Amino acid sequence: MPEAKVHELTLYVQSRKVVTSFFRPAVRSGGGASVEEGLTADLSRPPARDSVASRSGDEAFFLSDDQARCVALTEELALKRGYTIKVVDIAKAGRFERLVAERLRGVQNFPVLTGSGDQRLEGVEAFSEEHLCEMMPAEMPTQRAYTYLKIRGGDLDRIKELLLTLPEVREMHLLTGDWDVFVVLEFDPTRAKKRQVLDFVTERIRGIPEVLDTSTLVPEYTVTKFPF
Repeated sequence: MPEAKVHELTLYVQSRKVVTSFFRPAVRSGGGASVEEGLTADLSRPPARDSVASRSGDEAFFLSDDQARCVALTEELALKRGYTIKVVDIAKAGRFERLVAERLRGVQNFPVLTGSGDQRLEGVEAFSEEHLCEMMPAEMPTQRAYTYLKIRGGDLDRIKELLLTLPEVREMHLLTGDWDVFVVLEFDPTRAKKRQVLDFVTERIRGIPEVLDTSTLVPEYTVTKFPF
């Protein structure tokens, strides 16, 4: 099985700048931060209250609700799929226009999610669960197996009902050709290895009188772009 890797994506957002007498943006300590770290927005916490700022007024940055929702959805799915998300607010770029321009060439709408390749999501409408999962292919959290069935002629509705009552059967497809039915099985990977999967097929599925024969594939490793 391939060694687990740490995957990081960058999510660019564009906040709105306002002048406020309430809050002052949080100040990052330390002088060793890189240019890109200087652009990274801490969007989960409100700016800290400061007595000096309340007297003189100061700049603060706020995300629109639609962009904030995209950030929340992206971070939620990334956590499930083993990715880390670095959020960069381009409204704070200021003197770093060249860096931002190189990373976001041709972008018209924010937020924008980028990875190591050319694929990216742009604009609020693109941030759906389906599109985010395509950007973050992940190892399956369950053990899946795929079984072909040869069926003796009989009551197809009864066979379908018997198969679908088994919790391990996740999908059932009728075929034409050498095999009659294709079944997708799903198991808890901590309890079901290859032998246990095959035991289930031979004991439970082939125990159905109309099932004449089976052929089962048990993948050694699986990556998916589908939500789970």
